Amino acid sequence: MSISEASNISGSVSEFILLGFPCRREFQILLFVLFSLIYLLTLMGNLSIICAVWSSRKLHTPMYILLANFSFLEICYVSSDVPKLLANIISQTKSISYAGCLLQFYFFFSMCAAEGYFLSAMSFDRFLAICRPLHYPTIMTYRLCAQLVVFCWIGGFLSILVPATLMSRVPFCGPNIIDHFFCDLGPLLALSCAPVPKTTLTCATVSSLIIFLTFLYILGSYSLVLRAVLRVPAGSGRNKAFSTCASHFLVVSLFYGSVMVMYVSPGSRSHPGTQKFVTLFYCMATPFFNPLIYSLRNKDMKDALKKVLRAPTKVITKNIEK
Repeated sequence: MSISEASNISGSVSEFILLGFPCRREFQILLFVLFSLIYLLTLMGNLSIICAVWSSRKLHTPMYILLANFSFLEICYVSSDVPKLLANIISQTKSISYAGCLLQFYFFFSMCAAEGYFLSAMSFDRFLAICRPLHYPTIMTYRLCAQLVVFCWIGGFLSILVPATLMSRVPFCGPNIIDHFFCDLGPLLALSCAPVPKTTLTCATVSSLIIFLTFLYILGSYSLVLRAVLRVPAGSGRNKAFSTCASHFLVVSLFYGSVMVMYVSPGSRSHPGTQKFVTLFYCMATPFFNPLIYSLRNKDMKDALKKVLRAPTKVITKNIEK
């Protein structure tokens, strides 16, 4: 089905057309290669962190268990929209089914919510470790860590359940062209046949609450952490605390900075080009940079990653010798 034919659909919409990045074919092939490379490196980077935490007993602590779950979340997060983006770049139809669009909307924003919860849990862990070091082993037990992990995963999916249900009741009767590369909230609501103020208000309220409550909690936690670190005499302990917290806060800044520009800035949604760029940043750039940030600034993680990378080399060497 061509784009011109799809725009004239009357009645109930059975599929949407994701325009993505309309440009010359040569440039689309370049984008496909670039995005594919970033996607593969993102998967490899986050998988390496999971393997490092899994294989190293030294990393079987709440901080790294949360980090491993966060890395797995990043894999799910980037896989909720990038494969479809890559498929549409090389496709002529650039279509996605109605059900597929709603599922993409639900899973993507559930992962976004879960990311906010995981970043909050990680800031809580760092707050206890630095501000309450004597009580840390008794408070941050493996049981509490497991409860936090379960809460973050389930909470992310439950938080978007109501907005997703309301979105499934929005009437779409054409046109069905979405000037975006995935089924985002704003472009979908713009295609509604009738005003849906209840759905718009609910989605805006839920997203704002998740963004601001988690961000303010993280900001408050790291403010207390920074105050505690500044009281510590200069030395290796202080430098290690600064390094660990700097990694966490850098990830927080990348994620919340781009999300707030997208969903809080009043003029961001009126410019499709800006909207796509900012969305692309927190869809692909933040999951790509997170493994680099955590591994490059953490000595224990670097040591564990070296062991993980050396293991396949040893196996290959032994096989060659045989």
